[in-house]
Amino acid sequence: MTNNPLYISFLWHMHQPYYKDPSTDIYRLPWVRLHGTKDYLDMLEILKDFPAIKQNFNLVPSLLEQLNDYTENNAKDSFLEATRKKASDLSADEKMFILENFFLANWENMIKPFPRYYELLVKRGAHFIKSDLVRTIKYFTETDFLDLQTLFNLCWIDPFFRENDPFLKMLVEKGRNYTEDEKSLLIEKQMEILKRIIPAYRQMASTGQVELSLSPFYHPIAPLLCDTDIARTAMPGVNLPRRRFACPEDARKQIETGITYFEKVFGCRPSGMWPSEGSVSEQALRMMSSYGIQWIATDEGVLAHSLGKSLRDGSGNLTDPQALYRPYCFEDVSIVFRDHTLSDLIGFVYSRWDSKKAADDLTAKLLHIRNSMPMDKPHLVSIILDGENAWEHYKNDGRDFFLYLYEGLSREERLKTVTVSEYINNFDRGKGLEYLHPGSWINANFGIWIGHEEDNLSWDYLTDTRERLECFQKENPGHNLEKAWKSIRIAEGSDWNWWYGDEHTTETQEEFDELFRLNLMQVYREMGKEIPVELFVPVLRHDREIAPKLLIRGFIQPAIDGLVTSYYEWYEGAQVDVGKSGGSMHKSESLITSIYYGFNKDFLFLRLDSKLPFDEFEEGTEFSILTSRPSEIKITVPLKGNSAKAALFEKSNDNWIMTKEITEFAVLDIFEIGLSFADLKARENDEIHLVISITKNTEEMERCPWRGYLSITVPTPDFEALMWR
Repeated sequence: MTNNPLYISFLWHMHQPYYKDPSTDIYRLPWVRLHGTKDYLDMLEILKDFPAIKQNFNLVPSLLEQLNDYTENNAKDSFLEATRKKASDLSADEKMFILENFFLANWENMIKPFPRYYELLVKRGAHFIKSDLVRTIKYFTETDFLDLQTLFNLCWIDPFFRENDPFLKMLVEKGRNYTEDEKSLLIEKQMEILKRIIPAYRQMASTGQVELSLSPFYHPIAPLLCDTDIARTAMPGVNLPRRRFACPEDARKQIETGITYFEKVFGCRPSGMWPSEGSVSEQALRMMSSYGIQWIATDEGVLAHSLGKSLRDGSGNLTDPQALYRPYCFEDVSIVFRDHTLSDLIGFVYSRWDSKKAADDLTAKLLHIRNSMPMDKPHLVSIILDGENAWEHYKNDGRDFFLYLYEGLSREERLKTVTVSEYINNFDRGKGLEYLHPGSWINANFGIWIGHEEDNLSWDYLTDTRERLECFQKENPGHNLEKAWKSIRIAEGSDWNWWYGDEHTTETQEEFDELFRLNLMQVYREMGKEIPVELFVPVLRHDREIAPKLLIRGFIQPAIDGLVTSYYEWYEGAQVDVGKSGGSMHKSESLITSIYYGFNKDFLFLRLDSKLPFDEFEEGTEFSILTSRPSEIKITVPLKGNSAKAALFEKSNDNWIMTKEITEFAVLDIFEIGLSFADLKARENDEIHLVISITKNTEEMERCPWRGYLSITVPTPDFEALMWR
C-alpha cells in the first residue's frame, strides 16, 4: 500500500497590490513591508527542518518589485514615516493617523499578547468615530505614542524572529517605555528581514524543495482584459459596464512583463502560473501557453463547469474524487484544480481550532481521500490558498499548525508532498479537456470584479483613460509614455475591484479607491492633459457626496463685495469645513479653510475663506469652479490684477469653449461669486455636482473637496416656505 502514496501539492499565493502613490512615490499602505516581516520569510524557514516536505510558492511580480524597492531604493510608506517621526514631534494630524491606523492587526493574536499594546487599544477604544480622535489624542502622552509606534511594528514581526533575535526578544520582554533609539533599531531589523526574503526563495528553489511560479505582473483578471463580455458566459444576466473593454494585448503584456521580471529576479523562467484569482478563459490560457507556461492552477468549480457535471453533493461531499484529483490539459498546458474545501479549511476554519487537532484533521482527511481512491495510478490533491493573510488568525502566526502538519506528513508514507512540475513531469501531464469554462476561484465566475455599479464604473474609467492614452500615443509617437502605460497596467489589477461592490469591506477601502483613481490621474499628467473631473469623485458610493457642516436653511442674498458685510448674509447657507472633508488624499494644510454656499431661486452663491490673505497668493493663481452635473461647466477666476476677469466655459469634444464673462464676483477678505442657475444649465430640482480647483500657472495645487463633490439641488420657488413648515 505504501508504494502508492497520495500526492499533495500545496501552493501558497504570495501577493500584494501596487500601493505606491504615483504622485508622491510614497506607498500609501504598509502591507508589503509588514507581511514581509511576518509571513514571507518564515514560510520558507520552517521548511528547513522538514526536507521531505515540498511546497509551491506563487510570487506576484508586483510584490517582488515592491520588496526590491524597500531593500534597494529605501522606499517609504506613510505608516513607516509616521513610525520614524519622533513621538515628541508628532503633529495633531499625525497623532490621529497613528491612533486610527496603528491598531490594524488581529487584536486577539497580535495585540493582546502584548499587555501594553492592548492597554493602549482599550485607552483609544475598540470602537471610535473618526471625528472623536481630535479629543482622544489629548489623553495620550508622548510615551503612549512612542510605545504605540514601537508595538505596532513589533507585532508585525513573526514570533519566530522575535524569539530568536536577542534584540527583538528584549523588546518583547521590556514591554513598554521604549526609547527612540530602540524604535529606530526595530526598523533596521525590519529591513534586515526584508533583504533576506528574495535570496531565500532563490536559494530554496535551487534545492528543488520548492517550486516558484508567478501571476501576471499587476495581478489583473486576464480574461476580462481580453474581453469583459466573457463575464456573460457564467452570468448571462449580468449588468456590464457602459463600454466594453477588449484589450487582449494588455493581458499579453501583463504576462510577458511578469515572466521577464521573474526571470530577472530569480535567474530562470517559471514553469507555472496561478492566474490572478484563479481566473481563466480559453483565450487567456492560449496566451499563457504561447509564453511557455507549462502548468496553471485554478478552482474545482471551474472544472465542474468545464466538465458539465457537479463534483459534490448537496452536503459538500465529493461524488467523483477521481475527476478532481488529477491534472488536465488544454492547449498543451497542464491544469490542476484546487480542492476548494480543504483549501478553505486552512484559510478560514482551522485557525479557530487547536493547532494539533487541525493538523491531525487535515492529515486524516488526506488519508481518507487516499484510502477511497483506486491506487492503480497516482493521484494529486491540490491545496491552494493565500500564503499571507490567514496566519494572523492563528495562534503563534500559524507556526504551531505547520510544525504539527509537516511533522505528521513527513512520517506518513501514504502521503507525499510534491511540486506541481515534479508531478506533471514524472507522472501525468493531464487528460485532454475539450472546453475550459471562463471563471475564477470564487463561484466559478467574475462577479466580484464586474457587474456591480461600482465595479462597472471603475471599468468605464479605465476604458476611457486607456482609449485616450492610445489616441494620444498615435498622435504623439515620439512622446515617452512608459510611465502612463505602467499606471494603466497597475489600474488593471484585480485588487481595486475586490473592494468595490458589496461583497468585501476593509478599514482601508478608501485608500484602495484612491490608488485606483490616482493611477488613472497619472496617465493624464503624463500626457499633459487636464484630469477629468469624475476621477476626483470616489467610485465608492458611500464616499462620493461631501456632507456640509451646516445645511442650507433658507434663501440668501449676500452682497458680492469680498467682505463679511454681515454675520447674517451667509447665515442661512451651508458650510463645509475643508480640513474635515478632504479624505486621506487631502493635504493636512489647506489653502482654503471653509466653503460656504447657498442660493435664491435664480442664483447659486459661493464663498471661500482662505488661510492666507488673498493678496498674498502668488501671481498666476486661479480659482476654477467646475460642475459635472447637470452639465460640464467651468468658471475661472484669476486672483491677481484689477483687470482680472472671470469667464464661463462649456465642455465640447474634450475642449473648454468660453461662452461668456462673469462679473458677479469679488476677492478681498473673502472670495464671493454669484452664478445664475441658467448659466450652469441647471433647472428646478436638478442636482449640481461641484468642486473648486486652485491652480498656479495651470498646475493644480488644491481641490476642494479633494475626494467627492458638493451636491446642491436647485430650489423651487417655494423652497423657503417648505423649509418653514
